[in-house]
Amino acid sequence: MTRNSAVAGLDDLPVRDELRGKSPYGAPQLDVPVRLNTNENPYPLPEPLVERIAERVREAARDLNRYPDRDAVELRTELARYLTRTGRYEVGIDNVWAANGSNEVIQQLLQTFGGPGRTAIGFEPSYSMHSLIARGTGTGWISGPRNDDFTIDVPAAERAIAEHRPDVVFITTPNNPTGNAVPAEAVLALYEAAQEAKPSMVVVDEAYIEFSHGDSLLPLLAGRPHLVISRTMSKAFGAAGLRLGYLAADPAVVDAVQLVRLPYHLSAVTQATALAALEHTDTLLGYVEQLKQERDRLVDELRAIGYDVTESDANFVQYGRFDDAHAVWQQFLDRGVLVRDNGVPGRLRVSAGTPAENDAFLDAARELVKFVGDTPTPLKEQSA
Repeated sequence: MTRNSAVAGLDDLPVRDELRGKSPYGAPQLDVPVRLNTNENPYPLPEPLVERIAERVREAARDLNRYPDRDAVELRTELARYLTRTGRYEVGIDNVWAANGSNEVIQQLLQTFGGPGRTAIGFEPSYSMHSLIARGTGTGWISGPRNDDFTIDVPAAERAIAEHRPDVVFITTPNNPTGNAVPAEAVLALYEAAQEAKPSMVVVDEAYIEFSHGDSLLPLLAGRPHLVISRTMSKAFGAAGLRLGYLAADPAVVDAVQLVRLPYHLSAVTQATALAALEHTDTLLGYVEQLKQERDRLVDELRAIGYDVTESDANFVQYGRFDDAHAVWQQFLDRGVLVRDNGVPGRLRVSAGTPAENDAFLDAARELVKFVGDTPTPLKEQSA
């Protein structure tokens, strides 16, 4: 075999040092009867919306020989209307930016405000893509503290911000994978700490906010030019396959991220599909209300069975505790139910599904309650 025909492995390539030994983000996609591991909305899009998408895409297809609207003016206008209507705070097109999923929004923010020689901080366990995208953009990553109940340890977080002086601060509310929301007063405290330290950009990731018992933190944008609210259409809009994320912030932030966006980054088909979905907001938010009720039912019934359940404002529930969480994950899988093992010590996560899917999960949970640890080790000791 010649040198040119040899099969190279990852270690044979000149990959950047900070990427070596790392694994890509992903969740198992297994063919099982009940899949509750990726926080998808379980309800298919209603037929009238499917028809409207087809109409809008058909219209867009007539001009596919031309580049799409690179500034997505119509889409950003409708997103601003949606935020104003649901978020108790008026925003305009100059406050809104859209990209291919909230992950691209985060990537653009880190390309703009992070990068080599700069750092970002997040409070873990939290959304793992924050640290992965930071690494991918050459941004140093700092893991901030949480309490045993998965709330942010605000005094310790303030000290970490003062010590490390990060360029970007991530706050995820409701938090993934734990599900708990961050109070507005905690966000304000960390924002003030970030401004005193640098000042820094503070990104509030509200991917699951429509499922929350409380309100969006959009009103906090007033008078805070270094604050960004990140959103997605993947969850509440049941459009995970669309890949449409967006942010709300001071117009200067919207101007800044356009320095790094790729030309014509949002396709005409993506924009057309998102606009169709926004026309059916009321119907889609009706599904959200059903999922909130099912989420609360999961919390109540898991606790009644005997599990330790984290308060949830998302469309998923974290539960435990287990001496061997991965072994219990396998036990659920053996019963045809796929949940998520995020690596949080002693815990698993289940997405809220349809009533029938949730019933199947709860039946399995009742059988497996014997695996709940009687004397679990405190989380801080487990993660040490």
